[in-house]
Amino acid sequence: MTRHFADRLAAACRAKGNALCVGLDPRWELLPREVRANHAEATLTAAAAAYVEFCLRVLDVVAPLVPVVKVQSAFFEALGPAGMMAQQTVLHRARALGLIAILDGKRNDIAATAAAYADAAFAGTELAGRRLPIWQADALTINPYLGGDAVEPFLTGARAVGGGTFVLVRTSNAGAGLFQDLVSEGKPLYEHVAAAVGAWSSANLGLCGFGDVGAVVGATHPSELAALRQRLPHVIFLVPGYGAQGGSAADAAAAFRSDGLGAIVNSSRGIIAAFGVDDPDWEAAVDSATRAAIADLRTNTPMGNLAAAP
Repeated sequence: MTRHFADRLAAACRAKGNALCVGLDPRWELLPREVRANHAEATLTAAAAAYVEFCLRVLDVVAPLVPVVKVQSAFFEALGPAGMMAQQTVLHRARALGLIAILDGKRNDIAATAAAYADAAFAGTELAGRRLPIWQADALTINPYLGGDAVEPFLTGARAVGGGTFVLVRTSNAGAGLFQDLVSEGKPLYEHVAAAVGAWSSANLGLCGFGDVGAVVGATHPSELAALRQRLPHVIFLVPGYGAQGGSAADAAAAFRSDGLGAIVNSSRGIIAAFGVDDPDWEAAVDSATRAAIADLRTNTPMGNLAAAP
């Protein structure tokens, strides 16, 4: 029997003693000069190879320290077919290292198209009676704008392999309120989305008390984060906005249950760009930034109640 996503995530967080998620958002101009020099030809294929080298080296640094990584699909897609192969390599390496791997694709569509996205993310594409794996992610971010029938194929696809989904609820960007704050039936639209996420999640709870449908709620909206945690006690929060986007550990604190579970806090640029491009010891800088973020979150959030990291 496939183990429940929330239970796997909880076990990973307890084992590492933290709930930090390292975001892998590679950008050519921010890569160490050393890595760029190894792939200096001005082609998409060379850039994709540089992304692979950089991300795999980052994974080797952070895998002993954190439970989760998040692979931002956009930066890989921007490199075309070579970028897609690079994304596959990075996701598979993350899972081989024992990490929970989230594919940040913010997918959504309807009917067979949604199912195809879900197949690619989770079990793979079926051809001639065989399932051929593609990304093999543990979780996928999805957009709920098209409604419940568009979300359902993602939930089904994830559950078939013990995976999870994270639904955009209250995002961390400055313009989020344009639609998310619109009042419908007396409350903001994001609260309606949150209620739907709560129902989807409660339909399949793990032994840890959390469901396999999570919510993306930014640390840049701490008051809304606190209110949503009260309303959604069984929903795991994926919390962007910490670090480079301006959210603090204190802002993210309300996302956690008192025992330190219930949230994973993402840091991307704060870790993978924690060095000057000419720094020859950039991997040590990634290590230091990761440890500093863990210490900050342990001190200033209930995450400190998790078991101590090795």
